[in-house]
Amino acid sequence: MAGPCCKSTVYFLVLKRSLSVPPRSSVTAARPTLSAGRLGERGVQEGCWAARPNALRTAGSYRHPVFLCFSCQESMSESLRTCYIYLNQTSRSFAAVIQALDGELRHAVCIFYLVLRALDTVEDDMSIPLEKKVPLLHNFHNFLYDPEWNFTESQEKDRQVLEDFPTISVEFRNLGQEYREVISDICHCMGVGMAEFLEKKVGSMKEWDKYCHYVAGLVGIGLSRLFSASQLEDPEVGQDTELANSMGLFLQKTNIIRDYLEDQQDGRAFWPKEAWSQFANHLEDFAKPRHLDSALACLNLLVTDALRHVPDVISYLTRLRNQSVFNFCAIPQVMAIATLSACYNNPQVFQGVVKIRKGQAVTLMMQATNMGAVRSIISQYSQEILQKVSLTDPSRDKTLLILQLIREKTLSQDMLPSRAHHLSPVYLSAAMLLAALSWQYLSATAGQAAGGADMQGH
Repeated sequence: MAGPCCKSTVYFLVLKRSLSVPPRSSVTAARPTLSAGRLGERGVQEGCWAARPNALRTAGSYRHPVFLCFSCQESMSESLRTCYIYLNQTSRSFAAVIQALDGELRHAVCIFYLVLRALDTVEDDMSIPLEKKVPLLHNFHNFLYDPEWNFTESQEKDRQVLEDFPTISVEFRNLGQEYREVISDICHCMGVGMAEFLEKKVGSMKEWDKYCHYVAGLVGIGLSRLFSASQLEDPEVGQDTELANSMGLFLQKTNIIRDYLEDQQDGRAFWPKEAWSQFANHLEDFAKPRHLDSALACLNLLVTDALRHVPDVISYLTRLRNQSVFNFCAIPQVMAIATLSACYNNPQVFQGVVKIRKGQAVTLMMQATNMGAVRSIISQYSQEILQKVSLTDPSRDKTLLILQLIREKTLSQDMLPSRAHHLSPVYLSAAMLLAALSWQYLSATAGQAAGGADMQGH
């Protein structure tokens, strides 16, 4: 992962934006309230399951509201309030959805995110020599139990989560044992995986799956275990690691596919060699107009590979019972398939930025509150991809097969209908309204700060 060839989604994030971090003294003294708070320039990549700071653009400073209610804030310790400040600094559109989770699960997911953000910051930092970075990654989970440990040598923009790690670790230790065990275990597994890919490029399709497992699938597994530990979801949600892994892989692969040109320009490579070597001698060749046909063939092959996770996504979401958890999980998945539809057979992937419209994204966020709507959205975008499949595309047969499987899955009636079908429309929309308003506000202000540039979707 680190170095020029790494891209993590720590599953909480999928959209790109920049914020600044105030000095530690000003952060710890601040109290999050419902009024807007001043933030600065800080790069983040968002998605609801993962984040990658080093790949981001600076969009300038703006104000961002904190969504926790007054009663929730007043009952929290100073260190926990600081953790939510960090959450809002590093998570853009889905910080609202994280804070809309029910009960103690909200705090567990907040701390889980910040721990993985800190781990990811170590992995990202190219100024840390490998002989120091590898032991840090391997042992990072142990630092959760060390009240004094912090790291002050990072050169990353989001180094604040390392410098003030005692504030995060103390709240980790305040969590119930069932939550601590999950977070520590996932942190350990992810640190080992990060170390493995420090100097290793993704070669085979199997390695692509393994890499995406380390940086996103593990987060999906960890979140699922937290959902079950909270008793808001049934035990099987946390036990079925295959479905949870697919949730993360689908998002991560979508990010990697969409970001081809940006990653090439930044000297990073995430497309698996087994795929691109079928169509070109060098991955960078796809950016050249004369290689467009080959580029599209490789693009469509990778989109098809990502689509094979969609049936698992549908099965996973169907099992969810709690409305806040469903919202948290469903939003990034529907935005991912909308992004894949926009990318499929699209030359713009190799020429610029492929994005879904802001209004389209907000509509998806507002609609994806029950399983029926999610099935409909997935079916809609699957049909859009179907209409683009070329008669001469080398992956045509595989693409048609997986689209047929997705169609059958969206039409089937699973045995475990989501309770979201039976909830009040007012309850269904309340949390999502917060997220949508935040998304619109941040999109507009960040776009203005960046000179009017449109926001990158997904």
